[in-house]
Amino acid sequence: MTKKESLKLFEDKKIRTVWDDQQEKWYFSVVDVIAVLTDSKDYQTARNYWKVLKNRLIKEGNETVTNCNQLKMQAADGKMRMTDVADTKQLFRLIQSIPSPKAEPFKQWMSKVASERIDQMQDPELSIDQAIMDYKRLGYSDNWINQRIKSIEVRKELTDEWKRSSIDGIRYASLTDIITKEWSGRTTKEYKNLKGLKKENLRDNMTNIELALNTLAEASTTEISKTKNPKGFNQSAIIAKSGGSVAKAARQQLESQLGRSIISSAKAKDYLLPENENKQVEEIE
Repeated sequence: MTKKESLKLFEDKKIRTVWDDQQEKWYFSVVDVIAVLTDSKDYQTARNYWKVLKNRLIKEGNETVTNCNQLKMQAADGKMRMTDVADTKQLFRLIQSIPSPKAEPFKQWMSKVASERIDQMQDPELSIDQAIMDYKRLGYSDNWINQRIKSIEVRKELTDEWKRSSIDGIRYASLTDIITKEWSGRTTKEYKNLKGLKKENLRDNMTNIELALNTLAEASTTEISKTKNPKGFNQSAIIAKSGGSVAKAARQQLESQLGRSIISSAKAKDYLLPENENKQVEEIE
């Protein structure tokens, strides 16, 4: 399964979801849904409710429960744990077993989530609009969001170029490491360790300057690749290093002016604070 985990909000309550690209369907955390429908004050209460309901439905021979999957999702403590999930069709059936005044509004919300995803697949601009709204809700500045959206576009162009160069998708991470190591002096893993990240996305935790340089490195790699027309991983690896070196030169020139490194250990939760965000804007200007 090619999947992407995300958070959806229903009446300001978080619902963990996973989008399956292959089956083109959403999976929802059953416990999160139960917490919403039963107005549970904490997840343990919701888990207990689900445990009792699940056992009862299994005894009744309910196929919906039998067919429920488990996927790893990020728990409240930040760790990835196996969680019972259900697709839209399964969840509609489960909701019928949960007496709640929120049942109908929640069904409508689920239908809307599914519909929006289909629309986004047909019109990529809608996906961008959704990403912008998600980043705004998380507290990112307009300046950062504009850069992040552009970086997504640049990254897509780079992976398309790698695909054209006959690079297997599983090698993208290795090429990305080469680019990152060249411009920042750290591999992706080392960079994430510096910021204290685990499962979080590195780009979503880059400062404005870091993100701008990373985007420059990937855009440069794409353009050099188009000119050199490499074939296979080894040739593309040489070009990845060349693209990273363009951003490296820019980083070193900026650092010589600032008198310090621009590679930061700050995570999103650190620099989203107004005072830190303003400082970032001043630095990049």
